[in-house]
Amino acid sequence: MNRMGKMKREVGFTGRKHRNNWFDYLNYTLMILMVIITIYPLVYVLAGSFNEGIDYVRGGIYFFPRVFTTDNYVVVLNDPRLWRGYFITVSRTVIGTTSALLFTSMVAYAMSRKDLFFRRFFYWVSIFTMFFGGGLIPFFLVINMIGLYNTFWVYIIPGLYSVFNMLVFISFFRTIPEDLHEAAIMDGASEFKIYRMIILPLSKPVLSIIGLWIAVGHWNAFLDAMIFTVDENLQTLQYYLMKVVRESTMPAEGVPLPPEILNTISPETVTLAAIIVSVIPVMIFYPFIHRLATQGVVIGSLKG
Repeated sequence: MNRMGKMKREVGFTGRKHRNNWFDYLNYTLMILMVIITIYPLVYVLAGSFNEGIDYVRGGIYFFPRVFTTDNYVVVLNDPRLWRGYFITVSRTVIGTTSALLFTSMVAYAMSRKDLFFRRFFYWVSIFTMFFGGGLIPFFLVINMIGLYNTFWVYIIPGLYSVFNMLVFISFFRTIPEDLHEAAIMDGASEFKIYRMIILPLSKPVLSIIGLWIAVGHWNAFLDAMIFTVDENLQTLQYYLMKVVRESTMPAEGVPLPPEILNTISPETVTLAAIIVSVIPVMIFYPFIHRLATQGVVIGSLKG
């Protein structure tokens, strides 16, 4: 018994429950404050979006609508610019994420092979572009010169390759045993078949993580729509939302709305309703995407 008690004392086991100290309570308090700071803006916008516009001007809407109405959402959902923006944003997110994952992962696989000719040269040229760029004006001139200006593909092609994502892919690919590659080569498999049949199935964790990064970037993008397009049919959801917030605009002219609705709404409440409508898809799909991302691996240091 004495020996057992000595072993328990050595490993720090006392049989008592852990008691929270002041540092634990401080962490709990800070965490609760962070949750409130994160959630309250959404609660504030949600309350205002369900409030009558004329009443909202009086102020005092912080947690719950004072005069409940859904007229603001009727106005937003009848705006054709919203649905065009949804279509463009969803299309660029799906196509852009898929194509960027395939293109960047193929480059990363080639760069991870030590027998690639001029591998070090390509690596350092890529690293150079991470720290030095020509700027917005030269980039605009290139976009215009190659015919991407005011086209849907201006959202896709410039984002096909990311040096940072390529480095993350390389770091993961180096954790895959080299024996698998050698066995596949002995069986007569080509490099592309190895990439398609072996590398991609084993890379689902890193694909989900990087895919989440790319998808969020595409969903939130509005600067490229503002600079590289002039056609309203090409504007993204976030660009539409930015214009609504900045200009406090009502629906486009020609949208049929009952007179009683127009008498109860305001640009501010319509803007709040547009914000809520734009974040609904993110709130629905993020838990599923987050589940895939949490199944990823801890990626080590990035080495060339």
